[in-house]
Amino acid sequence: MADRTATPHPLTEPGVWIERIGNRIFPPHLPALFLDRDGTINVDTDYPSDPAEIELRPRMLPAIAAANRAGIPVVVVTNQSGIARGYFGWSAFAAVNGRVLELLGEEGVFVDMVLACAYHEAGVGPLAIPDHPMRKPNPGMLVEAGRRLALDLQRSLIVGDKLADMQAGKRAGLAQGWLVDGEAAVQPGFAIRPLRGSSDLGELLAAIEALGRDNRS
Repeated sequence: MADRTATPHPLTEPGVWIERIGNRIFPPHLPALFLDRDGTINVDTDYPSDPAEIELRPRMLPAIAAANRAGIPVVVVTNQSGIARGYFGWSAFAAVNGRVLELLGEEGVFVDMVLACAYHEAGVGPLAIPDHPMRKPNPGMLVEAGRRLALDLQRSLIVGDKLADMQAGKRAGLAQGWLVDGEAAVQPGFAIRPLRGSSDLGELLAAIEALGRDNRS
């Protein structure tokens, strides 16, 4: 049975983890770079629960580095239904997430906040909630990060490997997102851009750098 005790972990409710990383202080009204975790920052090993198996996806390192240089908060927003399903508990999530952050730090890049949602309709006990507002494609995690960091969500960017990431971005009021190994699409008020090769990465880096210039102007 999964360990769901909230005591040692930054849980705001049984299925929501919100952790501020580091001590960087940001002025209000900055945009953020929102990132999915599994399949975007690290290789998705299907419900990752062993920190020894964590491997970064190198493609995201330049984007995180660009956001760090631009003074833009980097916020991880990740669904973790494996906890609701009883595959592992918050302690395993903490160990895996700690390893992700450690590997990023070894590459000289940093995350400023991590939000995770464990609720899922296939879960058991208090985590068996369908369509919870914090679970992507709902925008709750992005909106909560925006509230805590006083972000400008409209200018923020999101990168993820699932359409649910893009839908969460759109519902939170973002204008654009990058879909890992996906296809471009334009929806009312929101543009999905592919993140496949070096040219796509170049466009993402240019967008991040432009936000940094806007903040300094």
